[in-house]
Amino acid sequence: MGNTKVIERAELDEFKLKRAQRQDLKQLLSICREYIGEIDEVQITKAFKLCYISHNGMVRASGEPYYYHPVEVAKIVAKEINIDDVSVIAALLHDTVEDTPVTLDDIKYWFGEEVAQIIDGVTKIKGVFKSRDSKQAEAFMKLLLSMAEDIRVVLIKFADRLHNMRTIHHLRREKQLKIANETMELYAPLAHRFGLFRIKNELEDLCFKTLDPTSFKFVARKLKEKKESRERFVKQFMNPVRKELKNLKFDFEIKGRPKHIYSIYKKMQRQQKPFEEIYDLFAIRVILGEPHKKEDCWRVYSIFTDWYTPIPERFRDFISVPKANGYQSLHTTVITNKGKKVEVQIRTRKMDDIAEKGLAAHWKYKEGAQEGSESLDKFVNWVRDVLDNPRPEAATDFVKDFQLNLYQEELYVFTPRGELITLPNGATAIDFAFDIHSEVGERAMAAKVNGKMAPLRQKLSNGDQVEIITGNKINLNVSWIDDVVTHKAKSRIRQFIKQKQRSVAEGGRETWLKRAERGKIEISDQELTRFAKKYDFNTTQDLFYAIGIGSFDVNKLFSEVKKYKSTGRIEKEIQESEKATEEEIQEKYISQARAFGDGKSLIINGELSNVKYSYANCCSPIPGDDVIGFISRIGDIKIHRSMCNNALHLIKTEGERIVDVDWAKNIETKFLGAVKVIGEDRVGMINDITDVLSKSLSTNMKSINVGSDSGMFEGIISVYVDGLPHLNKIMKRLERVDGVKNVIRYE
Repeated sequence: MGNTKVIERAELDEFKLKRAQRQDLKQLLSICREYIGEIDEVQITKAFKLCYISHNGMVRASGEPYYYHPVEVAKIVAKEINIDDVSVIAALLHDTVEDTPVTLDDIKYWFGEEVAQIIDGVTKIKGVFKSRDSKQAEAFMKLLLSMAEDIRVVLIKFADRLHNMRTIHHLRREKQLKIANETMELYAPLAHRFGLFRIKNELEDLCFKTLDPTSFKFVARKLKEKKESRERFVKQFMNPVRKELKNLKFDFEIKGRPKHIYSIYKKMQRQQKPFEEIYDLFAIRVILGEPHKKEDCWRVYSIFTDWYTPIPERFRDFISVPKANGYQSLHTTVITNKGKKVEVQIRTRKMDDIAEKGLAAHWKYKEGAQEGSESLDKFVNWVRDVLDNPRPEAATDFVKDFQLNLYQEELYVFTPRGELITLPNGATAIDFAFDIHSEVGERAMAAKVNGKMAPLRQKLSNGDQVEIITGNKINLNVSWIDDVVTHKAKSRIRQFIKQKQRSVAEGGRETWLKRAERGKIEISDQELTRFAKKYDFNTTQDLFYAIGIGSFDVNKLFSEVKKYKSTGRIEKEIQESEKATEEEIQEKYISQARAFGDGKSLIINGELSNVKYSYANCCSPIPGDDVIGFISRIGDIKIHRSMCNNALHLIKTEGERIVDVDWAKNIETKFLGAVKVIGEDRVGMINDITDVLSKSLSTNMKSINVGSDSGMFEGIISVYVDGLPHLNKIMKRLERVDGVKNVIRYE
């Protein structure tokens, strides 16, 4: 062990747990038996004991004993991911090597090589996300590398993050925002790619609840209000189908699950519709038990279409063509005789298991089942393929590309021989070429799509058959970078761009050396770096590149260097000195802003103890909105809505400048809010709307912008309000105006 032993190796088996801990262990073992089946209870008990002993005396932000956390992570691994008992043992001990005197050798001694390797993988990616993008990205790549060795490493990290998100309310607001943002940015899309939809949905909801609690509560309340009517509708809708399935002796289960809260909110934002007008708030799922096979799913589909009218464009067959993460199901949307649209999903029990648990289910089915093993291998090979390709110099580009591929909808295209290729939606023939092989992408000259010549930049559609025509030489084009969506293609094109830039920079260096030689001046690269900085170049390489392409005059550089050689001084040095003074002043403002209120929420009312503040134009927050403060470069505070895209970016990139802010109870200032009104384009509509605002609600308007088309009008109305309750009152009153179909807050 380390310098400070927590327990002698021989004593672990004999250690006696207290009553409370025995109860915790009993509950964990019960969950393992129910959800995993055959387990090594002796080893799990030993791991529980070591977890408790090694973390004894440590507490979490909630004030609870620290060992509660690894125990809860182990429960998640068992109940919600349910792979094997080795994963449960590793989950119990995932923090020991990092945070306690326990070593990997100790883990190996007590629990064997397999557990030690998993814990080593988890330890390597501990603290995956830091405050800056580049650090996040580097650590993210380590996460993927570790996962490629043993997927259980990343599954334990998901469980770890899920429990941290469930208990995030115990942390300071600034830290909550940072953790929620990075979870939404990376963990949720990665869970999506793994097919861990249940975990992905909960992570998104917990992030949403943290970032914008007001909107979260609104959607949650609406769902609760509609619960009884929703359940009643599902029962009526399924009655005829249920009877037929029973007559045909089907073993089935029906679920009428509502969509998760964040997805509903995003749909409201994307479609610019109120909650009441989102029709697919829930999906009805029919799950067929053993021994039903995929052909039985089609029989169930035909029963639905006998009773209800299907919408053809909403049909998806993920059984014949599964998603890359192994997801299989039939999706359709049907219309009832009362015109209500209902989404229906049909799948077998195994398909449902994979749909809920994704990669974890592949792991579970791989033993003795070639199909499960192949899908698991396919996914891990996909990750390795991403990692093996040339990495961009900026780690942020890697994350951006990878994240894009994680959340993209998929399309399915074919090679000339009929081999199925899965690509992200929006992929072009160039992406297809690189997916076949890097050399095919590099030498691509043209494409044939469905037998006809097509430009390489052409976006592909589902079912396209694609052939790439190649030449003998590399034909890469730097402008392709804007036409591709896959990481593999972007990475190689970026590498090519860098190569060209280096070549041009070498030419610029040669031009400078010849000019310096003619003028009989010698200067070191270190000194040249100071001149590069003077002209706002990051490096001498950038300076030489500018000379190489002719955007910077080499004679100008020569003149400045010659002056420097005679005086020993660069004008920029004076500016740097002044800049240092500015930074000292800025740090003073930041310290002042942070010290205000002795760590409590800043109250937006007045000058904030001599610290100035203003409201961000990008999201126009009003009292009642969930808000955050951002300390600017000059020390004042900019107030953003917490779900504003700019705010989320600031949390991610400059989290140390975020401060917790809150609204004062009594604010006399009026704030600018806006609503979008959609309705019938009838005579007098605008007068009725303005009458409601000015007479019924005594609200002052700033502006109204109206357009009409095909008998419908759409208007954006800016009004002065006291806060969110006032704006909501305006929206409800406008909804009652004759002919108005929809009123939403406009951003």
